[in-house]
Amino acid sequence: MPSATLQFQDRLNRRAFLKQSGLALGSTALASQLVASPTHFAPKAKRIIYLFQSGAPSQMDLFDPKPQMEKRRGEDLPASIRMGQRLTGMTSGQKTFPVAPSMFKFAQHGQSGAWISELMPNISKIADELCFIRSMHTEAINHDPAITFCQTGSQLAGRPSIGSWLSYGLGSENRDLPAYVVLTSFGTGRRDDQPLYDRLWSSGFLPTQHQGVKFRNVGDPVLYLSDPSGLNRGMRRGMLDELAALNQRDHQLFGDPEITARIAQYEMAFRMQSSVPDLIDTSKEPQHVLDAYGPEVRNPGTYAANCLLARRLAERDVRFIQLFHMGWDHHGGLPNAIKGQCYDTDQPTAALIRDLKQRGLLDDTLIVWGGEFGRTIYSQGTLTETNYGRDHHPRCFTLFMAGAGVKKGITYGETDDYCYNITRDPVHVHDLNATILHLLGLNHERLTFRFQGRDYRLTDIHGNLVKGVVA
Repeated sequence: MPSATLQFQDRLNRRAFLKQSGLALGSTALASQLVASPTHFAPKAKRIIYLFQSGAPSQMDLFDPKPQMEKRRGEDLPASIRMGQRLTGMTSGQKTFPVAPSMFKFAQHGQSGAWISELMPNISKIADELCFIRSMHTEAINHDPAITFCQTGSQLAGRPSIGSWLSYGLGSENRDLPAYVVLTSFGTGRRDDQPLYDRLWSSGFLPTQHQGVKFRNVGDPVLYLSDPSGLNRGMRRGMLDELAALNQRDHQLFGDPEITARIAQYEMAFRMQSSVPDLIDTSKEPQHVLDAYGPEVRNPGTYAANCLLARRLAERDVRFIQLFHMGWDHHGGLPNAIKGQCYDTDQPTAALIRDLKQRGLLDDTLIVWGGEFGRTIYSQGTLTETNYGRDHHPRCFTLFMAGAGVKKGITYGETDDYCYNITRDPVHVHDLNATILHLLGLNHERLTFRFQGRDYRLTDIHGNLVKGVVA
Protein backbone atom coordinates (compact mmCIF):
# COMPACT_ATOMS: atom_id res chain seq x y z
CA MET A 1 0.00 0.00 0.00
CA PRO A 2 1.47 3.43 -0.89
CA SER A 3 2.92 5.37 2.03
CA ALA A 4 0.68 8.37 1.31
CA THR A 5 -2.39 6.17 1.73
CA LEU A 6 -1.05 4.77 5.01
CA GLN A 7 -0.39 8.27 6.24
CA PHE A 8 -3.91 9.29 5.30
CA GLN A 9 -5.49 6.34 7.07
CA ASP A 10 -3.38 6.89 10.19
CA ARG A 11 -4.37 10.53 10.43
CA LEU A 12 -8.02 10.38 9.38
CA ASN A 13 -10.07 10.07 12.56
CA ARG A 14 -13.77 9.95 13.20
CA ARG A 15 -14.01 13.61 14.14
CA ALA A 16 -12.40 14.72 10.89
CA PHE A 17 -14.71 12.42 8.93
CA LEU A 18 -17.79 13.88 10.56
CA LYS A 19 -16.58 17.40 9.90
CA GLN A 20 -15.82 16.53 6.30
CA SER A 21 -19.19 14.91 5.64
CA GLY A 22 -21.22 17.50 7.53
CA LEU A 23 -19.57 20.90 7.19
CA ALA A 24 -18.18 20.30 3.73
CA LEU A 25 -21.65 19.65 2.36
CA GLY A 26 -22.89 22.81 4.03
CA SER A 27 -20.00 24.82 2.60
CA THR A 28 -20.63 23.40 -0.87
CA ALA A 29 -24.29 24.31 -0.65
CA LEU A 30 -23.43 27.81 0.49
CA ALA A 31 -20.91 28.26 -2.31
CA SER A 32 -23.48 27.30 -4.93
CA GLN A 33 -25.99 29.67 -3.35
CA LEU A 34 -23.56 32.59 -3.35
CA VAL A 35 -22.59 32.04 -6.98
CA ALA A 36 -26.23 32.34 -8.06
CA SER A 37 -27.45 35.06 -5.70
CA PRO A 38 -26.65 35.69 -2.01
CA THR A 39 -30.19 36.90 -1.31
CA HIS A 40 -33.58 35.25 -1.81
CA PHE A 41 -35.15 38.51 -2.99
CA ALA A 42 -34.20 42.16 -3.34
CA PRO A 43 -32.97 43.41 0.06
CA LYS A 44 -34.08 46.68 1.59
CA ALA A 45 -30.97 46.86 3.82
CA LYS A 46 -27.32 46.03 3.16
CA ARG A 47 -26.21 46.02 6.77
CA ILE A 48 -27.52 46.18 10.35
CA ILE A 49 -26.43 48.04 13.45
CA TYR A 50 -27.97 46.27 16.44
CA LEU A 51 -27.87 48.41 19.60
CA PHE A 52 -28.52 45.75 22.23
CA GLN A 53 -29.39 47.16 25.67
CA SER A 54 -28.30 44.33 27.94
CA GLY A 55 -30.18 43.97 31.22
CA ALA A 56 -33.65 44.95 29.90
CA PRO A 57 -34.72 48.62 29.81
CA SER A 58 -37.93 49.52 31.62
CA GLN A 59 -40.51 50.08 28.88
CA MET A 60 -42.99 51.98 31.03
CA ASP A 61 -40.28 54.46 32.05
CA LEU A 62 -39.10 55.07 28.49
CA PHE A 63 -41.55 54.38 25.64
CA ASP A 64 -44.85 52.91 26.90
CA PRO A 65 -46.45 55.41 29.29
CA LYS A 66 -49.18 54.32 31.67
CA PRO A 67 -50.35 57.54 33.38
CA GLN A 68 -53.45 55.84 34.73
CA MET A 69 -51.21 53.83 37.05
CA GLU A 70 -50.76 56.91 39.24
CA LYS A 71 -54.28 56.23 40.52
CA ARG A 72 -53.19 52.68 41.41
CA ARG A 73 -49.96 53.62 43.20
CA GLY A 74 -49.16 51.08 45.90
CA GLU A 75 -52.15 48.83 45.09
CA ASP A 76 -51.48 45.15 44.71
CA LEU A 77 -51.27 43.95 41.11
CA PRO A 78 -54.65 42.30 40.38
CA ALA A 79 -54.63 38.54 39.96
CA SER A 80 -56.72 39.04 36.82
CA ILE A 81 -53.78 40.91 35.26
CA ARG A 82 -51.02 38.62 36.45
CA MET A 83 -52.98 35.48 35.48
CA GLY A 84 -50.62 33.17 37.31
CA GLN A 85 -47.52 34.27 35.39
CA ARG A 86 -44.37 32.71 36.77
CA LEU A 87 -42.04 35.01 38.68
CA THR A 88 -38.31 35.08 39.17
CA GLY A 89 -36.81 33.97 42.45
CA MET A 90 -36.22 37.63 43.27
CA THR A 91 -39.90 38.52 43.73
CA SER A 92 -41.64 35.17 44.10
CA GLY A 93 -41.41 35.53 47.88
CA GLN A 94 -43.00 38.96 48.03
CA LYS A 95 -46.31 39.06 49.88
CA THR A 96 -47.57 41.94 47.74
CA PHE A 97 -46.81 43.34 44.30
CA PRO A 98 -47.32 47.11 44.68
CA VAL A 99 -47.97 49.04 41.48
CA ALA A 100 -45.11 51.49 40.85
CA PRO A 101 -46.04 54.28 38.41
CA SER A 102 -43.18 55.81 36.49
CA MET A 103 -41.67 58.90 38.08
CA PHE A 104 -40.86 60.37 34.68
CA LYS A 105 -42.92 62.64 32.44
CA PHE A 106 -43.91 61.71 28.90
CA ALA A 107 -44.81 63.86 25.91
CA GLN A 108 -45.72 63.30 22.29
CA HIS A 109 -43.08 64.15 19.71
CA GLY A 110 -42.89 64.78 15.97
CA GLN A 111 -45.70 64.53 13.48
CA SER A 112 -46.08 60.89 14.50
CA GLY A 113 -46.96 61.88 18.05
CA ALA A 114 -44.76 59.14 19.53
CA TRP A 115 -44.82 59.04 23.32
CA ILE A 116 -41.28 59.27 24.67
CA SER A 117 -39.99 59.84 28.20
CA GLU A 118 -38.19 62.97 29.34
CA LEU A 119 -35.21 60.68 29.88
CA MET A 120 -34.68 60.54 26.10
CA PRO A 121 -34.67 64.19 24.91
CA ASN A 122 -32.43 63.54 21.90
CA ILE A 123 -34.23 60.44 20.69
CA SER A 124 -37.45 62.46 21.05
CA LYS A 125 -36.17 64.83 18.36
CA ILE A 126 -35.91 62.02 15.80
CA ALA A 127 -39.25 60.42 16.67
CA ASP A 128 -40.43 60.54 13.06
CA GLU A 129 -37.51 58.34 11.99
CA LEU A 130 -38.44 55.60 14.43
CA CYS A 131 -40.68 52.55 14.39
CA PHE A 132 -41.62 51.56 17.94
CA ILE A 133 -42.75 48.02 18.68
CA ARG A 134 -44.48 47.95 22.07
CA SER A 135 -45.65 44.36 21.83
CA MET A 136 -42.43 42.36 21.93
CA HIS A 137 -42.53 39.19 24.01
CA THR A 138 -40.38 36.18 24.84
CA GLU A 139 -40.59 33.03 26.95
CA ALA A 140 -37.24 33.52 28.67
CA ILE A 141 -37.43 35.08 32.12
CA ASN A 142 -33.75 35.28 33.16
CA HIS A 143 -30.98 37.28 31.54
CA ASP A 144 -28.57 34.77 30.11
CA PRO A 145 -31.14 32.51 28.43
CA ALA A 146 -33.09 35.58 27.27
CA ILE A 147 -30.07 37.27 25.66
CA THR A 148 -28.97 33.94 24.19
CA PHE A 149 -32.49 33.54 22.79
CA CYS A 150 -32.45 36.98 21.16
CA GLN A 151 -29.07 36.32 19.60
CA THR A 152 -29.41 32.68 18.55
CA GLY A 153 -33.10 31.72 18.59
CA SER A 154 -32.52 29.27 21.43
CA GLN A 155 -32.28 29.67 25.20
CA LEU A 156 -29.55 27.02 25.28
CA ALA A 157 -26.03 28.02 24.31
CA GLY A 158 -24.38 26.53 21.25
CA ARG A 159 -26.38 27.81 18.28
CA PRO A 160 -25.03 30.38 15.81
CA SER A 161 -25.72 34.04 16.53
CA ILE A 162 -27.78 36.23 14.22
CA GLY A 163 -24.66 38.00 12.99
CA SER A 164 -23.07 34.68 12.11
CA TRP A 165 -26.17 33.63 10.19
CA LEU A 166 -25.98 36.86 8.17
CA SER A 167 -22.27 36.41 7.53
CA TYR A 168 -22.95 32.84 6.40
CA GLY A 169 -25.88 33.77 4.20
CA LEU A 170 -24.62 37.05 2.71
CA GLY A 171 -20.86 37.04 3.09
CA SER A 172 -18.79 40.22 3.40
CA GLU A 173 -18.51 43.32 1.25
CA ASN A 174 -15.15 44.34 2.78
CA ARG A 175 -12.27 41.89 2.49
CA ASP A 176 -10.18 43.89 4.99
CA LEU A 177 -12.62 43.74 7.91
CA PRO A 178 -14.79 40.97 9.40
CA ALA A 179 -18.39 40.71 8.27
CA TYR A 180 -19.48 40.68 11.93
CA VAL A 181 -18.01 43.08 14.52
CA VAL A 182 -19.01 43.31 18.19
CA LEU A 183 -18.48 46.31 20.50
CA THR A 184 -19.28 46.30 24.23
CA SER A 185 -19.64 49.03 26.84
CA PHE A 186 -20.38 49.31 30.56
CA GLY A 187 -23.30 51.46 31.66
CA THR A 188 -23.01 54.19 34.26
CA GLY A 189 -26.42 53.19 35.59
CA ARG A 190 -25.12 49.91 36.94
CA ARG A 191 -21.47 49.15 36.31
CA ASP A 192 -21.59 45.70 37.91
CA ASP A 193 -24.46 44.51 35.74
CA GLN A 194 -24.95 41.10 34.12
CA PRO A 195 -21.82 39.92 32.28
CA LEU A 196 -21.67 39.14 28.58
CA TYR A 197 -20.09 35.99 27.18
CA ASP A 198 -18.20 35.57 23.92
CA ARG A 199 -20.53 32.73 22.93
CA LEU A 200 -23.23 35.35 22.30
CA TRP A 201 -21.45 36.19 19.04
CA SER A 202 -20.26 32.66 18.35
CA SER A 203 -20.70 30.93 15.01
CA GLY A 204 -21.93 27.78 16.79
CA PHE A 205 -21.92 24.92 14.31
CA LEU A 206 -21.42 27.24 11.31
CA PRO A 207 -17.89 27.50 9.89
CA THR A 208 -15.80 29.52 12.32
CA GLN A 209 -15.00 32.36 9.93
CA HIS A 210 -18.56 33.56 10.51
CA GLN A 211 -18.20 34.24 14.24
CA GLY A 212 -18.20 37.81 15.50
CA VAL A 213 -14.94 39.61 16.14
CA LYS A 214 -15.08 41.50 19.43
CA PHE A 215 -13.14 44.77 19.64
CA ARG A 216 -11.64 45.32 23.07
CA ASN A 217 -12.49 48.38 25.19
CA VAL A 218 -8.93 49.01 26.40
CA GLY A 219 -5.68 49.04 24.44
CA ASP A 220 -5.50 47.70 20.91
CA PRO A 221 -9.04 46.79 19.80
CA VAL A 222 -7.71 43.49 18.47
CA LEU A 223 -4.82 41.64 20.07
CA TYR A 224 -1.52 41.30 18.20
CA LEU A 225 -2.33 43.89 15.57
CA SER A 226 1.23 45.13 15.82
CA ASP A 227 4.08 42.94 14.61
CA PRO A 228 6.60 41.90 17.28
CA SER A 229 9.82 43.85 17.50
CA GLY A 230 12.22 42.83 14.73
CA LEU A 231 9.51 41.41 12.47
CA ASN A 232 8.65 43.47 9.40
CA ARG A 233 5.68 43.10 7.03
CA GLY A 234 7.68 41.13 4.49
CA MET A 235 8.72 38.59 7.10
CA ARG A 236 5.12 38.34 8.34
CA ARG A 237 3.90 37.80 4.78
CA GLY A 238 6.46 35.05 4.21
CA MET A 239 5.53 33.32 7.48
CA LEU A 240 1.84 33.35 6.55
CA ASP A 241 2.57 31.97 3.09
CA GLU A 242 4.51 29.05 4.57
CA LEU A 243 1.82 28.45 7.20
CA ALA A 244 -0.87 28.51 4.52
CA ALA A 245 1.06 25.88 2.54
CA LEU A 246 1.21 23.61 5.60
CA ASN A 247 -2.50 24.10 6.31
CA GLN A 248 -3.35 23.47 2.66
CA ARG A 249 -1.49 20.16 2.81
CA ASP A 250 -3.53 19.17 5.87
CA HIS A 251 -6.70 20.16 4.07
CA GLN A 252 -5.83 17.89 1.18
CA LEU A 253 -5.36 15.04 3.66
CA PHE A 254 -8.41 15.64 5.83
CA GLY A 255 -10.84 17.65 3.72
CA ASP A 256 -11.78 19.53 6.90
CA PRO A 257 -13.32 22.92 5.98
CA GLU A 258 -12.22 24.31 9.33
CA ILE A 259 -8.66 24.27 7.96
CA THR A 260 -9.62 26.57 5.10
CA ALA A 261 -11.44 28.75 7.63
CA ARG A 262 -8.20 28.96 9.62
CA ILE A 263 -6.26 30.02 6.52
CA ALA A 264 -8.87 32.68 5.74
CA GLN A 265 -8.75 34.03 9.30
CA TYR A 266 -4.95 34.31 9.25
CA GLU A 267 -5.22 36.32 6.05
CA MET A 268 -7.98 38.49 7.52
CA ALA A 269 -5.83 39.18 10.59
CA PHE A 270 -2.95 40.26 8.31
CA ARG A 271 -5.17 42.69 6.43
CA MET A 272 -6.69 44.00 9.68
CA GLN A 273 -3.23 45.16 10.74
CA SER A 274 -3.75 47.95 8.22
CA SER A 275 -7.53 48.39 8.20
CA VAL A 276 -8.22 48.52 11.96
CA PRO A 277 -5.81 51.35 12.89
CA ASP A 278 -7.39 53.46 10.14
CA LEU A 279 -10.87 52.51 11.38
CA ILE A 280 -10.32 53.54 14.99
CA ASP A 281 -8.43 56.76 14.22
CA THR A 282 -11.13 59.38 14.72
CA SER A 283 -8.69 62.30 14.88
CA LYS A 284 -9.89 63.60 11.51
CA GLU A 285 -13.56 63.59 12.46
CA PRO A 286 -14.95 67.16 12.38
CA GLN A 287 -15.51 68.72 15.77
CA HIS A 288 -19.24 69.17 15.10
CA VAL A 289 -19.56 65.41 14.53
CA LEU A 290 -17.75 64.59 17.79
CA ASP A 291 -19.92 67.12 19.63
CA ALA A 292 -23.06 65.50 18.23
CA TYR A 293 -22.18 62.14 19.82
CA GLY A 294 -21.65 63.74 23.22
CA PRO A 295 -18.88 64.26 25.77
CA GLU A 296 -18.04 60.55 26.14
CA VAL A 297 -17.19 60.04 22.47
CA ARG A 298 -13.46 60.55 23.07
CA ASN A 299 -13.35 57.86 25.75
CA PRO A 300 -12.64 54.50 24.07
CA GLY A 301 -15.00 51.73 25.10
CA THR A 302 -17.93 54.01 25.93
CA TYR A 303 -21.27 53.63 24.20
CA ALA A 304 -20.76 57.01 22.52
CA ALA A 305 -17.35 56.02 21.16
CA ASN A 306 -18.79 52.72 19.96
CA CYS A 307 -21.66 54.48 18.17
CA LEU A 308 -19.14 56.56 16.24
CA LEU A 309 -17.17 53.40 15.43
CA ALA A 310 -20.42 51.79 14.28
CA ARG A 311 -20.91 54.58 11.76
CA ARG A 312 -17.31 54.18 10.55
CA LEU A 313 -17.81 50.42 10.24
CA ALA A 314 -21.03 51.00 8.28
CA GLU A 315 -19.12 53.29 5.93
CA ARG A 316 -16.72 50.42 5.33
CA ASP A 317 -19.58 48.05 4.50
CA VAL A 318 -19.30 45.77 7.51
CA ARG A 319 -22.38 43.56 7.33
CA PHE A 320 -23.40 43.21 10.98
CA ILE A 321 -22.35 45.65 13.70
CA GLN A 322 -23.51 44.92 17.20
CA LEU A 323 -23.17 47.12 20.25
CA PHE A 324 -23.89 45.56 23.64
CA HIS A 325 -24.44 48.17 26.37
CA MET A 326 -24.65 46.73 29.87
CA GLY A 327 -26.29 48.25 32.94
CA TRP A 328 -30.07 48.09 32.42
CA ASP A 329 -30.88 45.50 35.12
CA HIS A 330 -32.64 47.73 37.66
CA HIS A 331 -34.12 45.57 40.40
CA GLY A 332 -33.68 48.43 42.84
CA GLY A 333 -32.84 52.10 42.70
CA LEU A 334 -34.28 52.37 39.20
CA PRO A 335 -34.91 56.14 39.06
CA ASN A 336 -31.25 57.07 39.52
CA ALA A 337 -29.83 54.10 37.64
CA ILE A 338 -31.96 54.60 34.53
CA LYS A 339 -30.88 58.23 34.35
CA GLY A 340 -27.30 57.01 34.04
CA GLN A 341 -28.21 54.57 31.27
CA CYS A 342 -30.07 57.23 29.34
CA TYR A 343 -27.14 59.62 29.73
CA ASP A 344 -24.99 56.93 28.12
CA THR A 345 -27.29 56.08 25.24
CA ASP A 346 -29.74 58.86 24.37
CA GLN A 347 -27.48 61.40 22.66
CA PRO A 348 -25.15 58.90 20.91
CA THR A 349 -28.05 56.84 19.54
CA ALA A 350 -29.75 59.91 18.10
CA ALA A 351 -26.44 61.17 16.74
CA LEU A 352 -25.73 57.85 15.04
CA ILE A 353 -29.09 57.83 13.27
CA ARG A 354 -28.70 61.47 12.19
CA ASP A 355 -25.12 60.90 11.08
CA LEU A 356 -26.09 57.91 8.96
CA LYS A 357 -28.96 59.86 7.42
CA GLN A 358 -26.78 62.85 6.55
CA ARG A 359 -24.33 60.55 4.78
CA GLY A 360 -27.01 58.66 2.89
CA LEU A 361 -26.25 55.49 4.81
CA LEU A 362 -29.57 55.23 6.64
CA ASP A 363 -31.20 54.33 3.32
CA ASP A 364 -29.49 50.92 3.36
CA THR A 365 -28.71 50.45 7.08
CA LEU A 366 -31.18 48.89 9.53
CA ILE A 367 -31.01 50.08 13.15
CA VAL A 368 -32.44 48.00 16.01
CA TRP A 369 -32.48 49.26 19.64
CA GLY A 370 -33.75 47.03 22.46
CA GLY A 371 -33.05 44.51 25.19
CA GLU A 372 -33.90 40.92 26.06
CA PHE A 373 -37.24 41.43 27.88
CA GLY A 374 -39.15 44.08 29.82
CA ARG A 375 -39.71 45.10 33.43
CA THR A 376 -42.67 44.68 35.78
CA ILE A 377 -45.14 47.44 36.63
CA TYR A 378 -44.94 46.31 40.24
CA SER A 379 -42.04 47.24 42.46
CA GLN A 380 -39.42 44.73 43.48
CA GLY A 381 -38.87 45.49 47.14
CA THR A 382 -40.21 48.51 48.97
CA LEU A 383 -42.01 51.18 46.97
CA THR A 384 -41.48 54.78 48.12
CA GLU A 385 -42.29 58.20 46.69
CA THR A 386 -38.80 58.52 45.24
CA ASN A 387 -37.60 54.98 44.68
CA TYR A 388 -38.62 51.63 43.22
CA GLY A 389 -37.19 48.66 41.38
CA ARG A 390 -38.62 46.40 38.70
CA ASP A 391 -38.25 42.67 38.13
CA HIS A 392 -37.90 40.83 34.79
CA HIS A 393 -40.98 40.73 32.59
CA PRO A 394 -41.03 38.60 29.42
CA ARG A 395 -44.70 39.16 28.54
CA CYS A 396 -44.23 42.58 26.95
CA PHE A 397 -41.45 45.01 26.19
CA THR A 398 -40.57 47.77 23.73
CA LEU A 399 -37.87 48.22 21.12
CA PHE A 400 -37.47 50.54 18.18
CA MET A 401 -36.12 50.22 14.66
CA ALA A 402 -35.07 52.78 12.08
CA GLY A 403 -33.60 52.98 8.63
CA ALA A 404 -33.76 50.73 5.60
CA GLY A 405 -37.09 49.03 4.95
CA VAL A 406 -38.81 50.15 8.16
CA LYS A 407 -41.93 52.30 8.39
CA LYS A 408 -41.10 55.69 9.85
CA GLY A 409 -43.00 57.39 12.64
CA ILE A 410 -45.26 54.55 13.74
CA THR A 411 -45.97 52.73 16.97
CA TYR A 412 -46.87 49.08 16.50
CA GLY A 413 -48.65 46.95 19.10
CA GLU A 414 -50.33 47.78 22.38
CA THR A 415 -50.22 46.65 26.01
CA ASP A 416 -52.85 46.76 28.71
CA ASP A 417 -53.27 49.51 31.32
CA TYR A 418 -50.70 47.83 33.58
CA CYS A 419 -48.13 47.34 30.79
CA TYR A 420 -48.31 43.69 31.73
CA ASN A 421 -50.05 41.90 28.85
CA ILE A 422 -50.18 42.53 25.10
CA THR A 423 -53.59 43.57 23.79
CA ARG A 424 -52.80 44.02 20.07
CA ASP A 425 -50.29 42.81 17.47
CA PRO A 426 -47.89 40.63 19.50
CA VAL A 427 -44.34 40.28 18.13
CA HIS A 428 -42.26 37.33 19.29
CA VAL A 429 -38.46 37.33 19.24
CA HIS A 430 -38.62 34.80 16.37
CA ASP A 431 -40.88 37.22 14.47
CA LEU A 432 -38.38 40.03 14.97
CA ASN A 433 -35.50 37.91 13.71
CA ALA A 434 -37.54 36.73 10.72
CA THR A 435 -38.25 40.37 9.89
CA ILE A 436 -34.60 41.40 10.25
CA LEU A 437 -33.55 38.64 7.86
CA HIS A 438 -36.33 39.64 5.44
CA LEU A 439 -35.12 43.24 5.34
CA LEU A 440 -31.69 41.98 4.36
CA GLY A 441 -33.17 39.91 1.55
CA LEU A 442 -33.27 36.52 3.27
CA ASN A 443 -36.22 34.19 3.79
CA HIS A 444 -35.76 32.92 7.33
CA GLU A 445 -37.25 29.54 6.38
CA ARG A 446 -34.68 29.03 3.61
CA LEU A 447 -31.53 30.15 5.43
CA THR A 448 -30.63 26.76 6.90
CA PHE A 449 -27.60 24.68 7.82
CA ARG A 450 -27.54 20.91 8.22
CA PHE A 451 -25.94 19.79 11.46
CA GLN A 452 -26.08 16.36 13.10
CA GLY A 453 -28.76 15.21 10.67
CA ARG A 454 -31.09 18.19 11.07
CA ASP A 455 -31.61 21.43 9.19
CA TYR A 456 -31.23 24.35 11.60
CA ARG A 457 -32.18 27.98 11.18
CA LEU A 458 -32.13 31.14 13.30
CA THR A 459 -35.88 31.03 13.90
CA ASP A 460 -35.96 27.26 14.58
CA ILE A 461 -39.44 26.16 13.40
CA HIS A 462 -41.14 29.45 14.25
CA GLY A 463 -41.26 33.08 13.18
CA ASN A 464 -43.43 35.25 10.95
CA LEU A 465 -42.65 38.42 9.04
CA VAL A 466 -44.09 41.45 10.84
CA LYS A 467 -45.61 43.09 7.77
CA GLY A 468 -46.99 46.00 9.77
CA VAL A 469 -43.52 47.48 10.33
CA VAL A 470 -42.11 46.92 6.84
CA ALA A 471 -42.17 49.90 4.50
